[in-house]
Amino acid sequence: MAHSPQFWNRIAQRYAKKPIEDVPAYEKKLSVMMTYLAPHMKVLEIGCGTGSTAIQIAPLVTHIDALDISSEMLDIATARAQSAEVQNIQFLETDIDRFDAAPQSYDVVLGMSVLHLLEARDRSLASVAQLLKPGGYFISSTPCMGDFMAYFRYIAPVGQRLGLLPTVRVFTSAELEQAILLSGFSIDYYWRPSKNKSVFIVAKRKYREPTPHQ
Repeated sequence: MAHSPQFWNRIAQRYAKKPIEDVPAYEKKLSVMMTYLAPHMKVLEIGCGTGSTAIQIAPLVTHIDALDISSEMLDIATARAQSAEVQNIQFLETDIDRFDAAPQSYDVVLGMSVLHLLEARDRSLASVAQLLKPGGYFISSTPCMGDFMAYFRYIAPVGQRLGLLPTVRVFTSAELEQAILLSGFSIDYYWRPSKNKSVFIVAKRKYREPTPHQ
C-alpha cells in the first residue's frame, strides 16, 4: 500500500464516478456495521478512499478518523463530507502503519476493501488490534482472490511494475480468517454472498494480548 499513492491519485476521479458494484451486498454490510455503532464511539477507517462509508456512518458516532494514502482521494472525500454537511470526520493522508495514535483509542476500526492492498497485512492487523479498545470491533470486507483467482498472484507483480496496478496481495479466506484470529480477535460475524465475492467479517478484539505471528 505504501508504494501505491501515485496509482490511486491517478485514478481518483474515475474511481469516484464508478458505481457500487453490488448494491444489495454493500447495503447489507452497511446495515450490519451500523448495529455495532453507538453515539459515544470513536471510529478509525483505514483506506477510506473517497469517504463514502465514513460519511454514511458519521451521524451514528461521535468522531471518525479516516485514513488514506491518496491525497486526490482525500480531496474528493473532504468535498463530499462538506457537501453532506458532515463535520465529525477528520481525513488524514497516511496509512495504518505510520498513523500515530495512542493504544486503545478507538471503539471500532473499519477496513473496507483494503486488507488485500496492504504491504504487510499481518503487521497492519496487529496495529489495528493495538489501536482498538479491548472488546472493540474490527469490521472488514476483503476480496480473497486466492479462493477463485489464485493465478492473479503471478499477474499482479507485472501489473505493479508497469504502473497498471497498485500493490495487491492474493490470499484465501481461510488465510485471512487465521491472520485475524492470530492478531487477537474472535470472529463475531462472517458473511460472503458467493465464492467470488468479498468476505465481510466483524472481529471482536479479545481482552487478552494477541498471540504474536510466527
